[in-house]
Amino acid sequence: MDTLNLLLDGFANALTPQNLAFAAAGVLLGTFVGVLPGIGPAMAVALLLPITFGLEPTQSFILFAGIYYGGMYGGSTTSILLNTPGESASVMTAIEGNKMAKKGRAAQALATAAIGSFIAGTIGTLLVAFFTPALADLAVEIGAPSFFAIMLLSLVLVTAVLGSSKLRGFIGLAIGLTIGLVGLDLSTGQARLTGGVLQLADGIDIVVVAVGIFAIGEAMWIAAHLRRAPLDVIPVGRPYMSREDWSRSWRPWLRGTAIGFPFGALPAGGAETPTFLSYVLERRLSRKSDEFGHGAIEGVAGPEAANNASAAGMFVPLLALGLPVTATAAVLLAAMRTYGIVPGPTLMADQADLVWTLLASLLIGNTLLLVINLPLAPLWARLLRIPRPQLYAGILFFASLGAYAVNQSAFDIFLLLVFGAVGFAVRRFGIPILPLILGVIIGPLMETKMREALDLSNGEVSGLFNEPIAIFVYVLILLALIVPTLWARKNSNVPTPTSNESEVS
Repeated sequence: MDTLNLLLDGFANALTPQNLAFAAAGVLLGTFVGVLPGIGPAMAVALLLPITFGLEPTQSFILFAGIYYGGMYGGSTTSILLNTPGESASVMTAIEGNKMAKKGRAAQALATAAIGSFIAGTIGTLLVAFFTPALADLAVEIGAPSFFAIMLLSLVLVTAVLGSSKLRGFIGLAIGLTIGLVGLDLSTGQARLTGGVLQLADGIDIVVVAVGIFAIGEAMWIAAHLRRAPLDVIPVGRPYMSREDWSRSWRPWLRGTAIGFPFGALPAGGAETPTFLSYVLERRLSRKSDEFGHGAIEGVAGPEAANNASAAGMFVPLLALGLPVTATAAVLLAAMRTYGIVPGPTLMADQADLVWTLLASLLIGNTLLLVINLPLAPLWARLLRIPRPQLYAGILFFASLGAYAVNQSAFDIFLLLVFGAVGFAVRRFGIPILPLILGVIIGPLMETKMREALDLSNGEVSGLFNEPIAIFVYVLILLALIVPTLWARKNSNVPTPTSNESEVS
């Protein structure tokens, strides 16, 4: 009942005409940016982050709630209509969604994706409201050694387990940690990695890093691979679903939600794994499994629900532990820091009004997303016809304007170009961006917790292992590093049947 009362108080703060206007504006802006080719929710939030400067924290995060869910919806639109996922989590949606669109069922694919996103986002946000306070109460009892171990686990899982290449993952992490070290050492006051440049003494603003790597890097990458032929955009009719479509979609929506939320709530979840699991599960359970690969509606409904449930679940570790488990969460954490808000165990007590207003705003934004954007699907499809040179020229302009607005410093524009080149390079060499961004954000926090633990133990390394939770987490880290390697070796040692054996079978 306490949780329900707090959530109702959040609705009371969010349901004012002014705040509803911010929520609607966030939904429209997020969808507008997210629907453009190659732009996912993380880039949408990073690109629109500077426009929140000057707003009060409550209004800013109401706007962000709409931008976040709007960017998620926009990513599914490009996946279905152009077969161009804005992020890796939308790949499974593109597999069946684009096939449906090519068969003249683009409207049905967009409808099941939007409704599934609404159901999964609503259920996921309600679960966040009930789970986050309990986790925050537990986290208050966790000491510096355990926090350091949990953050290390988060980096290891994202870098070594969820990525396709451990080496590339650790390279991305090393780049991020190096960027995070730039500035003055908080303990000694000594300048680190500044090269004598005074503007770097305070460190590098995460907004500049995020916008440079996401927006500028993506624009450079698209420019390097720009095709002269116009995009082939599939027309969208009136988004509706038949009775059979509803019958085939509602179970995948619920199953996708159940699969996606736990992965998002883990301190290194991500949406790639649950979307894949949802797709495989729906393919096995479907009575029309022969349609998979040719445009099965279950293959859109399930993964899209899993994706949005995972996206909602990521607020659990973000708010309770201050751990961003996705690139979008990392950008949201940067937004919170610009207002002096540090997510963690005490956030629910120190900033209760803000947190519960944010959760209520997520529910409101999710509802507005369905009400406003579902009828506007044909309009968003027209945006995809904007020529890419003009499109990405606009992105470069707004990204540069946003980076300058952070500190009103021309030096930040130079840094923006530098990180744009870094973003282009990591895409060119297949280095994942998530470990890089997490390294920038979590690196300084890990250093702080590590020094706290060592100070309490008078510099003894054993101070990092003197809590049961820390020991348990280190065991999980070892298992996360060893088990996948042993599993891969076991599978590689399985003999493949010869051609004669396969013919006999």
